[in-house]
Amino acid sequence: MSQQTRISPQAPRDHGGGLDAAIATWGGTRAHWLDLSTGINPVPYPLIDLPPDAWTALPDKGAQSALIAAARAFWHVPDGAAVLAAPGASALIARIPALVAPGRVEIPTPTYNEHAASFVAQGWTLTSEAADARVLVHPNNPTGQIWSAADLTAPLTVIDESFCDICPTHSLIAEATKQGRIVLKSFGKFWGLAGARLGFAIGDPEMIARLADFIGPWAVSGPALSLGTAALQDHVWADSTRRRLADDAARLDAMMRVKGAEIAGGTDLFRLYHVDDAAQWQQRLAQNHVWSRIFPYSKTYLRLGLPAPDRWAQLEAAL
Repeated sequence: MSQQTRISPQAPRDHGGGLDAAIATWGGTRAHWLDLSTGINPVPYPLIDLPPDAWTALPDKGAQSALIAAARAFWHVPDGAAVLAAPGASALIARIPALVAPGRVEIPTPTYNEHAASFVAQGWTLTSEAADARVLVHPNNPTGQIWSAADLTAPLTVIDESFCDICPTHSLIAEATKQGRIVLKSFGKFWGLAGARLGFAIGDPEMIARLADFIGPWAVSGPALSLGTAALQDHVWADSTRRRLADDAARLDAMMRVKGAEIAGGTDLFRLYHVDDAAQWQQRLAQNHVWSRIFPYSKTYLRLGLPAPDRWAQLEAAL
């Protein structure tokens, strides 16, 4: 039997964040709260001194070329693949479904729900069978599942590697030269600078050229160009950050196991647990001004990001 689903483009989209709503319910100020509802690195890349014209001038081709060169080197982009910088991965996710005529798209779940919402908004039908398009979040959010080249089965295949910078050896970037393949990269997660709004699409040159037409000129701000270039060139910071994140993820797992949680998956930027009642856990943590992530499709999934180095005691007290 065909497994097809249609959802409303106006359906509410479930995300992490929402700290203002938590504050309205449980009080306190943003400074008092420990927001673990996202998978953003709590120790961001240090801000650099920006040249004045990064703020005052339209971004020139030199700055854009420098960012693209840094991205190619950092992610080992093969020569046959094109690279496009954009104002956040979300801006690309919203546009990708318009690259080809609507058909059926397979997006294995549970996963980041913005992909499905964007495809449905462009007239696509969700399916669990072989399809015209397939989206794989790699590693998956929230389960941490890793995919392989054998899983890239659709004529249009999107590989969302927003969290793959913690495990670069698993990257499927080598597949980006093939027709209909697009790999997405996010600057906000691993580098912890979500407010910079910087993301990348890497892949089939024809598809990338169409995406570039969709987002128009000067899509990436001057400050984001400068900051992104510096960060992508800093391999020492990236290596040390991966080691710290791995240690912190293990520390968080140990804390949660003591409290009765079972590890269900995740990555080194966020951990996923099975608990007896996720809603009760979220409420108990929120009463102590720690914000977590639960999911409408599971009563037992609880996802936690990593605390900043000076905030572990607050989490331990809340647990």
